[in-house]
Amino acid sequence: MPYKITLIPGDGVGPEITAATRRVLEATGVKFAWEMAYAGAEVMAKEGTPLPDSVITSIKNNKVALKGPVTTPVGTGFRSVNVALRKALDLYACVRPCKTYPGAPTPYKDVDIVIVRENTEDLYAGVEFEKDTKEAKELIKFINKQKGNVIRADSGLSIKMITEHGTRRIVKYAFEYARKYKRKKVTATHKANIMKFSDGLFLSVAREVAKDYPDIEFQDALIDNLCMQLVRRPQEYDIIVAPNLYGDIISDLCAGLVGGLGLAPGANIGEGIALFEPTHGSAPKYTGKNRVNPMAMMLSGVLMLRHIGEVKAANRLEKAIASVIKEGKSVTYDMKERRDDPTAVGTSQVADAVIEKLK
Repeated sequence: MPYKITLIPGDGVGPEITAATRRVLEATGVKFAWEMAYAGAEVMAKEGTPLPDSVITSIKNNKVALKGPVTTPVGTGFRSVNVALRKALDLYACVRPCKTYPGAPTPYKDVDIVIVRENTEDLYAGVEFEKDTKEAKELIKFINKQKGNVIRADSGLSIKMITEHGTRRIVKYAFEYARKYKRKKVTATHKANIMKFSDGLFLSVAREVAKDYPDIEFQDALIDNLCMQLVRRPQEYDIIVAPNLYGDIISDLCAGLVGGLGLAPGANIGEGIALFEPTHGSAPKYTGKNRVNPMAMMLSGVLMLRHIGEVKAANRLEKAIASVIKEGKSVTYDMKERRDDPTAVGTSQVADAVIEKLK
């Protein structure tokens, strides 16, 4: 029986890297029944929403989805489709592995870090109040009454929410992931020295959960210091569990350690539902140019294969991708020493090379 998977091409370069990833996944010999679903800016223009209910329904029915990047307007327009999907499906764990492959454009070696990011709360929960609105004025008045005149009247407000429930389940997920994949250490990152009632709660719950996993080393690290240590000694870190915003930022930092966002896959996990997607955005300026690196989405496909139990196929595909990277011939411009290297190939040619390695 083929695996029924919801396939969301996305927009920008999404359709191109999705097509390339679909080809290499099918080349593993695993059978798929793809159910196409569409979200993003183009869908917004046609249907008045970037995320139709049919997309949510498809994912709920199939339990597994593979998604290309979707454009999120900066500062204006609709809210992030990615955030909306995570909230609608309660995909509370965002898993972003960052691993060095020989031949990748990075001075670092032997980096193998997994970011486990809380995905539903913190500043990304979307509880915001626009400047000069009635609601913002009322909230500012309330806070200033309680705390003194600490907020200016011309402020826009975003609420940072950290819950015991959200923290407990994401930290537990990080430790369970460590056990399943035989990892040795979990680091919880925070800024509890300053935000004592939000990050402080995250830290105290993380310490409590860690007591249930005496077989796995636990430590905590201030987010600013962690960023510095990651640049200096990334090999000392294994699994990093983080609140939403910090997890998003250090995911990009760690992607930089291993060669860039073109090698940064991602998984969004909930209770019985999983959505796999690359970490990078939709890069609309490259739309239709057959130029963008599809490996982050291919590696997301590797994560998907492992999730559905096709471990041998996942290992074969990862090995094929690693072989193409090491060889250094059939790779996109971002994988070359010079970005203007004329020997760089396009998106579809990377897929051709990976498929050849699978034979």
